[in-house]
Amino acid sequence: MNDSARRPWMFALVAALLALHYALAVGSKLNESTTSDEIVHLTGGFDFDHFNDYRLQPENGILPQRLAALPAVLAGTKFPPLADNPYWRTSDAWVLGHEFFYETGDDHFPRLMAGRALIALFSVATGLLVFCWSRRLFGNAGALVSLVFFVFEPTFLAHGALATSDVCSAFFLLASVGAWWRHLHDGRARWWWLSAAAFGLACVAKYSAPLLLPMFVVLAGLRALAPEPLRLLGRTWTSRPGKFGAAALSALGHGVVAAVIIWAFFGFRYAAANPALPPFAHFIRPWEWIDVNLGASGKIIRALAALHVLPEAYLYGLAYVKESMLVRSAFLNGEFSITGWPSFFPIAFALKTTLPLLIASAAALILLLRSRATWYRLAPLTVLFVVYWTFSIASHLNIGHRHILPTYPVLFIATGVFGAWFAARRTGWALAVLALLAWHVTESVRIAPHYLAYFNQLGGGPANGHRHLVDSSLDWGQDLPGLKTWLDAQAAPGEPVYLSYFGTGEPDYYHIQAHRLPFVNGFKIPSVWSRLEPGIYCIGATMLEHVYSPIRGPWTPALEKEYQRIRAFEPIFDVYFHDPRRRAELEQQAGAEKWRGAATRHDLLRFARLCHYLRVRQPDANIGYSIFIYRLTAAEIAAATTGSLADWQALIGHAVTRGAP
Repeated sequence: MNDSARRPWMFALVAALLALHYALAVGSKLNESTTSDEIVHLTGGFDFDHFNDYRLQPENGILPQRLAALPAVLAGTKFPPLADNPYWRTSDAWVLGHEFFYETGDDHFPRLMAGRALIALFSVATGLLVFCWSRRLFGNAGALVSLVFFVFEPTFLAHGALATSDVCSAFFLLASVGAWWRHLHDGRARWWWLSAAAFGLACVAKYSAPLLLPMFVVLAGLRALAPEPLRLLGRTWTSRPGKFGAAALSALGHGVVAAVIIWAFFGFRYAAANPALPPFAHFIRPWEWIDVNLGASGKIIRALAALHVLPEAYLYGLAYVKESMLVRSAFLNGEFSITGWPSFFPIAFALKTTLPLLIASAAALILLLRSRATWYRLAPLTVLFVVYWTFSIASHLNIGHRHILPTYPVLFIATGVFGAWFAARRTGWALAVLALLAWHVTESVRIAPHYLAYFNQLGGGPANGHRHLVDSSLDWGQDLPGLKTWLDAQAAPGEPVYLSYFGTGEPDYYHIQAHRLPFVNGFKIPSVWSRLEPGIYCIGATMLEHVYSPIRGPWTPALEKEYQRIRAFEPIFDVYFHDPRRRAELEQQAGAEKWRGAATRHDLLRFARLCHYLRVRQPDANIGYSIFIYRLTAAEIAAATTGSLADWQALIGHAVTRGAP
């Protein structure tokens, strides 16, 4: 069969694989609650689209936010009242998002799924780009190998259909690097415009776009060193300085186009707040707070703001991202840090990538290093991979494996080198590649639909993932629907249920009747102190590991002393929170703020003591590998939370040696 006869079948197969990827990614979200960041992405996007206002959450990439919120805008979705709303005035997208999702009377889930379905188009586009790039390098057989690895990769299936900016950024980084490299070899105007547009769209996809600048510089240097002349700007350049200088001028033009695109996405207005709307006091973190920590880079950003070079919200978002990267709570293999580890992303990559893809990537690297003819053609992919990984390893922002998502397409494309074995009919090697692909697909099928919780065998599988990574690498708040299903089937009538949840989903939305243990996102719902009784304890993996708790790490004698001291107030806490008349009397002795502060501190200490035990006790069940279920007896509760230090240590020792009593 000749190439022209094969082409329709090839296109049909590629379309079917990409459609399958889309269906798997979007379908897996039908029973997942909003992940932590989605609530602010959609709330901010609605603000941008509907109000022409940019005060809410400008730090996450305005392009995916506007796209994800578009269905809600077109449907005429209600938004919380703006007048006299303190959260609107202070740009608190988190609390305002809770109002938008759960307090307007409109069901948030259909618009969330519509936003997810739109963002999933970027994942499909990434797969198509992977196929086309691999096909150009390695032919049809190699392109299909690359595409199959992409379609079933758990990381892309996990994030490809979330209303966030990660997959959008991955697509535009890959597209921009490829278009820039093509532009440096094809002087026609259409490639310049395509490259400039891709760069501009990358700038509004996510604030990782500045990493394209060193990539462009390195690629321009490589192009200048190549012997072929460079035709740009209507001239042919032959000297190395001339070729590099022409590329630099072209890059300046890219910057102008990017600036226009940025201004367009922010409505060609400098001010973040729409003056026709209720007033704006400040961003969620005022400029002044960020200025204190940013130093010289902050001064540059403020100077650009003073000159109105770019929209205020865009510059604020850039400053916010840079400031948040300095210090951030992080968890890795049972350890905690606020500045991260150079090993974080390599370990995350090693644990959350399927073993067949790891093996295939290593083998592809060996083959490509032996073939010098492909080195130059692989330059844009190599530069993207090396530059992005260099900055990732140096980053202090170690909160999620998703942040290295843009490097995966490079691996998918590289595996296309195995296509030569199929073309040459090297049966043994071709069967080995098919075995790796089958293994990769099997790993994906086994974890479905809980793709976010995927961990390979090196990490002990998904059941042990929480011992290595949490937050958006495992537990992003997605499993409230699964928890509701389990409770309906397994909880006895009247059996007490306790929940400690990480995320922005609302348990009340799913009719989960549970006493609330410490939450990361409590929003406006006040905590109510209560005694712990035997029952079902549902603990999110991120909460179990205490990543964002002020009480984390070892349980020290000082913490035990403080806990035993504050436990003396338990009877008073009980009265304060459950007897309104006595509460008023107690508040005359000490203000409400002091009583609630003391009760909160007690809750945190008690919960930390309990979790030290639960981390060594086997759970009775798990929901999507992200929420662990424990049926605790009266004896366990007593020893873990009210017993002496000796009782508590004995309980933990018993769990370590024999399991739960």
